[in-house]
Amino acid sequence: MAEQSVVRVENVSVRYDRNLVVDQVSIEVARGSVFALLGRNGAGKSSLMRCLLGLQKPTSGRVLLFGEDVWLHRARLVARAAYVPENSDAPGQLRVRDVVAFHESMYPTWDRAAVQARLARVGVPETSTMSSLSKGQRALCALALALGSRPELLVLDDPTLGLDVVARNDFFSDFIGELAERETTVILTTHDLSGVEGIADRVGILQGSRLALDEEIEKLKVDRGQSLEQIFTEVTRGAGRQS
Repeated sequence: MAEQSVVRVENVSVRYDRNLVVDQVSIEVARGSVFALLGRNGAGKSSLMRCLLGLQKPTSGRVLLFGEDVWLHRARLVARAAYVPENSDAPGQLRVRDVVAFHESMYPTWDRAAVQARLARVGVPETSTMSSLSKGQRALCALALALGSRPELLVLDDPTLGLDVVARNDFFSDFIGELAERETTVILTTHDLSGVEGIADRVGILQGSRLALDEEIEKLKVDRGQSLEQIFTEVTRGAGRQS
């Protein structure tokens, strides 16, 4: 497993002053797989994602991307990854084509034709300003931009939060179509448990800052005879909000 792993989180803890938000978490994500990280608000998902992307140094432990410590080599390693945040931070006055051009200038492997085709397919006009797009269109635009660099690792941080049912379905439909065409490794944090069931190979659940569960999703459902939503509720029952 180790030789095939794209991501290895080794005993990572994150503490803010006296507040322990991630406690000795270890995760391994195999190349070409989709790993869903679940947890209630405040469970430590965002802190763990920042460590994974080299944006924050863990209080203890380390994160390896492609076999190397991401904190020590973050510029080189993160260039092989792409990130889709919960909310786009692109300036609202910019047109979509300007945001695309900005991203293209940063990536030598940028696939302009694929990005343009993807935006057209999901109904995002390149002449529109970012502020004029619906939340669903912004999410689909962010996915198109992330895939434009042909990343080996794609990190999605609750990308469908706040979307209506139609927009969520559009996002996951487009996402699943992309996964079928490439062997991109994916880490996904989300509140959309129904969306996860159709795409994730493995699921991890954070509860009280610790990793309470880490199993293959189909085996988990068969062994427990429950839906993912039922399993999530059972594992996180009584979990209070942590800051």
